[in-house]
Amino acid sequence: MNRVLGDRRAIVVLLGPALVLYSLVMLVPVVWSFGYTAFEGNAISGFHFVGLDNFRELVSDPKAHEALWFTVRFALVLTVVQVGAGYALALFYVFVLRRRSGLVRTLVFFPVVIPTVAVALLFQQLFEVAPRTGPVNQLLELVGLSPVDWFSAGGTSFVVLLLMETWRSMGFYAVLLYAGLIDIPEEMIESARLDGASWLALVRHIVVPLSLPVLLASLVFSINGTLKVFDSVVALTSGGPGSTTTPLTLYMFQTSFAYGQYGYGSTIALLLSVLCLLVTLVIFRSARRDATEA
Repeated sequence: MNRVLGDRRAIVVLLGPALVLYSLVMLVPVVWSFGYTAFEGNAISGFHFVGLDNFRELVSDPKAHEALWFTVRFALVLTVVQVGAGYALALFYVFVLRRRSGLVRTLVFFPVVIPTVAVALLFQQLFEVAPRTGPVNQLLELVGLSPVDWFSAGGTSFVVLLLMETWRSMGFYAVLLYAGLIDIPEEMIESARLDGASWLALVRHIVVPLSLPVLLASLVFSINGTLKVFDSVVALTSGGPGSTTTPLTLYMFQTSFAYGQYGYGSTIALLLSVLCLLVTLVIFRSARRDATEA
């Protein structure tokens, strides 16, 4: 094996095909898309070089600002909620249910495998106000409150989207974080308990530091996934009412494929890519600084 790893020709022969395939599938489309940012038009009308005009339009476009604000707000709130709920469930599996958590984990993970459209239809029925009243509004009426038209305003639509995405994804993060928690040595936890450590001190000083790598990976997965949210928004609200729940991905899709502005759509895609990279770098640098200080 050492002879093979020391032979440059063998390394090129073994890794070359994979690198060429990866470049063709991943890198070339990215570079191609970046090149479109300097053009306007489409395959039918033709492409015209416009330099930095697409970036100037992005800076002054109020719809892009609204989509960016919704995307960032949705990603931050949903990441905190779904990773927090998943971590709480993982702690519940480890410290309360222990070996009897298999059935609960299966039930909580089940929404992850349901198609997005089916989940969206389910939540439309749950929060329906007309032509018939859904279970949520029936519950409000039961406690003496007026029914709410959840999909008629941006704020209430935002809440329903958050609930739907949290229900769908918290099982995934619970199972992912559970895999990190079971690696913590049981002897260490028992020693801390014998020393009189409270449950809160146990979690703060032992569980969270030792599960930090998995927690960090969950945050990166979550923030990148929610920044690129598309299918659930299209299935539940179609970006409405108006454009109050339109994320950058949906605005990019509408710009590129509904209006045929591939150059401007690629500029929005570039903004989203830079945003994902910046958020990921900030999370990793913050975690590295915390580890160094610890």
